[in-house]
Amino acid sequence: MKQWYETLFENYAEGYDKEPFTQGTKGECDFIERELNFDKSLKIIDVGCGTGRHAIELSKRGYSVTGIDLSEAQLRRAREKAEKENLKVEFLRHDARCLPFEAQFDAAIMLCEGAFPLMETDEMNFEILRNVTKALKPRAKFIFTTLSGLYQLFQFMDRYRQSSGEQQAAAAGTHFDPLTMRESSILTFIDDDGNKKEVQVNERYYLPSEIIWFLKTLGYRKIDIFGATLGAFSREEPLTPEHFEMLVVAEK
Repeated sequence: MKQWYETLFENYAEGYDKEPFTQGTKGECDFIERELNFDKSLKIIDVGCGTGRHAIELSKRGYSVTGIDLSEAQLRRAREKAEKENLKVEFLRHDARCLPFEAQFDAAIMLCEGAFPLMETDEMNFEILRNVTKALKPRAKFIFTTLSGLYQLFQFMDRYRQSSGEQQAAAAGTHFDPLTMRESSILTFIDDDGNKKEVQVNERYYLPSEIIWFLKTLGYRKIDIFGATLGAFSREEPLTPEHFEMLVVAEK
């Protein structure tokens, strides 16, 4: 049985590239370059690369990037875009929970919920972090974004205070469980053939302390967490409950 994210991305590459949340690529790559000290000798792995927007932009800037994704349709779109730009970017189909790399990359990026935290269990999400870590060389840097549990908890409390809030959320097909920190919702979208589709989305929102525990368990020596504003990542932006996503920068 296909999971919701497999169904969503099996024919949604062109539509994905038009989404509002995919329009901040250049600004996000500016941040990545600063974090890597503009060292173009570094090899980067882009986990959950989707249609390759970060991998392609970084390749344009002179970096060697390998993009991996579970969706062949997304990868096909990524290869087409790279070819159109006359860029040589390696795009490979892999499950991020089981990567074949060991100490091969100087940096990893995993942005816009690329794989993590879409999996069905915390153990699966942790396997993604573990496999990315295994793919990195010593003293490498891991930059990723993930859904912020602070945002959901504050939203939940606001709904709880309003007697009609939970009824409105239920009517919209959205439910957040503070015990599991998971949100389920109905996503309606138009696929690349013009067909209207619907999937039951289920995502895990993480608290900063959980992410820190995961990464410390995996041996990272330095972990910084910031608020994530699409297209404008910055170390000067503290994480607040208003941030839907958090930006994590970890060093081995």
